[in-house]
This record gives sequence, C-alpha cells and structure tokens, in this order.
Amino acid sequence: MNEQTINQQYTQIQLLIYQKRLKEALTQLEAYLWSCSDWELNNRFKNAQTEYTYMLQYMQQGMVDPERDKFYTKIQVETLAITDQVRLLLLDGVSNHYYHACRKNQLPELASYTLHKQRLFLEKLTGELEISKQQPDFKLEEAIIRHEHTLEFVFLRTWSNSAWTAQDANEAQELLQSEQLLLNDLCLFTSAVTLSLLECFDLRKLLWLMDAYQRADVQVSQRALVGMVFTFHQYADRLLLYPEIQCRIETLNEEFPLDEDLICIQQQFFLCQETEKIDKKMREEIIPEMLKNVSALRDMKFGFEESDEEKDDRNPDWKDLFDQAGMSDKMKEMNDLQMEGADVNMSTFSALKNYPFFRKPHNWFYPFDWKHPSIIKLVPEKGEKNSIIHLILQSGFLCNSDKYSLFFIMQSFPRSQREAVFSQLTDQQMESCAGQSNAGNLKNYSERPATVSNLYLHDLYRFFKLNDQKQEFTDIFQEKLQLYNLPVLRDILQSPDLLFNLANYQLKKEHWEETVELYQAIEKKKVSTYFTDEFYQRMGYALQKLNRRKEAIAAYQKADTLKPDSAWTNRHLATCYRMMEDYEQALNYYRKVEATAPENKNIVFRLAHCLTELQRYDEAMNYFFKLDFLEDNSIKAWRGIGWCSFVTRKLEQSIKYYSKIIALKPLPIDYLNAGHVHWAAGNFVQAVDLYGQAANLIGSRETFVERFYQDKDILCQLGIAENDIPLMLDLL
Repeated sequence: MNEQTINQQYTQIQLLIYQKRLKEALTQLEAYLWSCSDWELNNRFKNAQTEYTYMLQYMQQGMVDPERDKFYTKIQVETLAITDQVRLLLLDGVSNHYYHACRKNQLPELASYTLHKQRLFLEKLTGELEISKQQPDFKLEEAIIRHEHTLEFVFLRTWSNSAWTAQDANEAQELLQSEQLLLNDLCLFTSAVTLSLLECFDLRKLLWLMDAYQRADVQVSQRALVGMVFTFHQYADRLLLYPEIQCRIETLNEEFPLDEDLICIQQQFFLCQETEKIDKKMREEIIPEMLKNVSALRDMKFGFEESDEEKDDRNPDWKDLFDQAGMSDKMKEMNDLQMEGADVNMSTFSALKNYPFFRKPHNWFYPFDWKHPSIIKLVPEKGEKNSIIHLILQSGFLCNSDKYSLFFIMQSFPRSQREAVFSQLTDQQMESCAGQSNAGNLKNYSERPATVSNLYLHDLYRFFKLNDQKQEFTDIFQEKLQLYNLPVLRDILQSPDLLFNLANYQLKKEHWEETVELYQAIEKKKVSTYFTDEFYQRMGYALQKLNRRKEAIAAYQKADTLKPDSAWTNRHLATCYRMMEDYEQALNYYRKVEATAPENKNIVFRLAHCLTELQRYDEAMNYFFKLDFLEDNSIKAWRGIGWCSFVTRKLEQSIKYYSKIIALKPLPIDYLNAGHVHWAAGNFVQAVDLYGQAANLIGSRETFVERFYQDKDILCQLGIAENDIPLMLDLL
C-alpha cells in the first residue's frame, strides 16, 4: 500500500468507530492488519474482536448489563488505538517523512535508554555547571555538547514514541517533578510531547500535559497549555470517549483559571492567523486610493462605490472596542499591534531560518540560552553580564526562534564590530528600553503567562511555516480552531461573560462569522442583562459585513426598540434597505437621520440617491443642489443634477453640469451620459464624439454596448428611435 491508501483506510475506520458502526470497523481493521506483521497488535485486535462478539451474544440472549455502555466505549477506544498503531507501522515502511525516519532510525546503542536514564543524563549537567564555577579548568564546553546531544535524542525519542507505556508515563512524571532538571530542558520535553500528540493520540501524554500545566514555572505551564489546546482541537471527537478527560478539565478549572487561559490562547491563535496580513502591512504602505474607481461602471449615474458608506462606520459609542480606530501614526500602530501580541517580526526573521541550527527540529523549540553550543562561541568573555544579552533574554517581544536568528546574523559581523554592538547598550539604555514596556520592565513583561504563551505560539508558527519539512506536517494554523465549540470544553467556556468578551474581541479583529456565531450563542442563553442596544448593534454590524442584510435588519430593529431614534442604528438600517434595493424603507430611515443631522453631506447624498431610484427626480434634484451648496466642486452632486435634469428633459441644465464634470474629473460613464444628453438635444456630432471617448476609456466593446443598452428605455422616452441605437453603435 502507498501513503494515500493507508491514510484513506485509516480515516474510513475512524469514521466507522465514531459513527458507532463498530462491527464494520472491526472488519475493515482486520483487513488493515493483513499488511502489518506486528504480533502484539494482532493479538490486541483478536481480544477486542472477541470481547465485542461476546457482548453482542449476551445482548442477543437478553442479558441485562448495566456496564454495557462503558464496555462498548472501552472497545471503541481500544479499536482506535490499534488502528493508530497499524497506520504508523504501515507508514514507517513506505513514507520518507522525517517523522517516520526518526521512528525507524533510532541509534541501536541508545535503543535501551529509558526516560529515567535520560533524565539522569540531563540532570548531570546541573552538577557540571556548578563544578565549572569552582574549577576554571573544567571542560564546560564538552559537557554542554554532550548535554546537547542527549537533548536531541530525548526530543526525537519522545516525539517518535507514539504510545507511552505505564512505565514511560511514570518516568515522565519523575522528569516533570525533578528539581535538578534545567527548566529549558523541561520546556523542550514539553514541546516534544505536544508534537508527539499531534502525530498520534496518547491519553497518557495528554494527562502529562495537564499535570505540566499545573507547574509554577510559567514557561512550562504555558507550553503545556498550548499543547493541551492543540490536542483538544485535533481530537475533539475522540476525547468524548474518555470521561476522565472531562473530569480532569473540570477539576483544573476549579483550581486554576483554565477557562480564562483557554480564551487567551484562543485570541492569540486568531492573531497568529493574521500574521500574513500583518506581514503585508509591514512591507507595504496602505494605499488609500486602492479601492477607488475599481470599476468605473459601478453606480453609473452617480459615480460612487456601494461600499463607501460601510468602509468605516463603526459606532463611535463603542469606545472600549474601537478606541484605536482611525490611528494615522503607523509606527504607533505597529507598536500597539506588538503590545497586543500580534506577530510583527515574521517578515523580518523568516529569511533568517536557513542556518544549520534550524535543520534540527528540536532547536526550533529550545528556549534561548547563551550556553547553547551554537551560541556560546559567539558570546564574548563575561558575555553573561553583557547588557544586550540581558536585553534579548528578557525581551518579551521576540520569540526564542527569532532570538537565535538575531544572534546568527550578528555572528556574520567581524569580531570587532560584533563586540562593539554588544557593548554599545549601557545599563541606562537598557533601563530606558525596559521602561517602555507596559509591564514596567522587560523581565516582568516577558514572564507574564500571556507573553510566554504568545511567543511560544510564534515559535510554533515558524516551525509549521518555515522548517525544511513543513510540507510533511498538518499546519494547524490553517485550521479553524474554536475552543468554545469543542464538546469537551463547552461546560467551562460557554459562560456568557467569556463568550461576550470573545465576541467583542472578534468584532474588533473583524472576524465577522465568528462574531455572529458568538453573539447568537449568547442570545440563546437568554441572559437578559446582555441584551442591550449595543449588543444588537454589534450583532447587526457583523451580519451586515457578511451581507446577511435581512438578519442585520432584524438585529438593528431590536437595537432600535431598546434605544429608539439612534442616528447610528437608523443609518445602518437605511444602508441595509438600500443595499437590498428597498429604497422606500431606506428613504424612511435616512429621513430619520436627516432630522438629527440635516447638514450631513453623506446623508443628503443618500436621500438624493433613494429618491432618484424611486423616480422622484424633482425631489432628488433638490437634495443634489443642497449637496452642491454644502460641498465645493461636488462631482457627485453634479452627476446627480445632470442625470435628473436629463430624465426630466431639462437638457440644457444637464449639458451644463456634465460639461463641468468633464472639465474637472470625468469617469467613462460621464462621457456616456453626456453623449445621451447631447443626442437627445439633437447635438449629433457632440454625441458621437462623447460616445467615442467613453468607449475608448471603457476599453471593452462588449461592456460598452451592454452599458449603452441599459439606458435604451430612457433614450426612447426622450425621443430617440429604438432602431437608431444599433446604428449609433455601429457608427462608433
């Protein structure tokens, strides 16, 4: 079998198990096992098959078994576990992926090592570090290199070990509780456990992560938390088969703020998924005119974009939610993004991941350490006390992967320049830099749980996006992670407060679908204290952005009931009705807005537009004249006056205003409409000339003809013979 066939059969068996079609699943698993010569797995399968057969026979005999459901779930779990292991063994034989190479190519002399022995090797370095402080001739560098080799083996062995035995789990607990193990080593081990879980589910590893989450060391606990989150997401259906997981989650939530921590990771994950957008923002200037005149043919009569009114129309009353809206200082904007936790460094450091250091997977996850073999040769004497070293180590703005990249690029400098860079930051400068942190200083800021988890997510993001084997992994950052929807977490993440805060966050980040989903989930809980006018305004706003205008109108009307005569609500109701081409209702709501803001140029224009669409041209013209009075050189007003004058046979006035437009800033449609007016007025030569200019600017003959025929009825009403229209087009 090839990889595709192996994975297809695996997925099919999994699906049957989750659908509780266990007999079919066992039949297919038996066929799956034919290609696998593992005696232990075959024996486990036969036992599971026999147990299920007996269970069915007891049921057929009418025997009552109060434990039947638990027994059925136990067989489901065992069948899934066997299927997991068969898949991995089959892939080991055909796949050239790095993970399967690790599983096959463990060094024979290390094959008998246990986690217990590996822990002793790692703990040994702590003693050697103490010895090196007392004995200057101690060969510390050799000890560090031995430690590095041991770490690499521990990482690869843990990652590739798909199923811990009870002994493995006990020894992993010893490692977790060790007081002599370096914190950085435990961090790396935690990452290895996470990666192993992403390759294959293992209950013992997940329980270990839950234990690690309870550690006081924030570096370990936050890594464990992220590993738990990824596991919850990847195995959402499977976890329902393990009641102990649900109980453990509830217990953790009673002892720790697990619900708040999970929501924090959820928000940080959303920010990671915006990294590409932030990269683009970092590389390019935002061009305000980018979307202007995207199509010169949209809303031909007036030359405005349908989306103009919706571009920046958040309710200014939502102060806490959009207090940074409209910020013009780009540097401050980038700083605010960074303080929020956005990954603003990806574009800077993505090109610096080609060093040999990053060819080893474990190096992507090892916390920055000046004693790392790849770093220690770069650090000058007494570099431990160097200000820039402290600055980088304490920084909460660079993930570990980027800190290593920074050192390697500095290593390319000549030694004299490098030492100059190291020495240029004085203590005073460092304190000044630290003082800019909102946490008071860099060290405190970097040790916040939210900072640690966020930077660890950045490390993971780089691993999945930039490492040499990235195509071999399922990129979790491409997936839709919604912890609040996972069955195993619903009991702790479905509180209205958490959902409400997350909904507001999603609204701020313009994740419209998630925003609507969360507000609707809150609404279903029927907690009336949340149902304010702002609640329904925000829900309506997100629905409007999704073009779900009927639902948006329903939400806005609820907001209007709770707080009548809100200009913002009325304006958005008007916009939704207008976009649905219900101009009568739109006009009604624009009138309400006009009563509070009679000089608002945008509202005056929208009133004129609605009246024009309702063919109330004289009223519309009055508003266009008002707009012309309120706004200097208002081409929008001139277009409206020109068109309304044309359809009401005020041709001289129409010609006057189209001439003003063409002299100032014409669009292709202005030439077309001016051509109509001159033809209707009998100015045939001028009409042909204007039509020709319109056709040249539009470019496409088909588009020009299509647009021309849209005005056929109006032309005929104004005296143009229908049969003359194709002749005019041929003339052009």
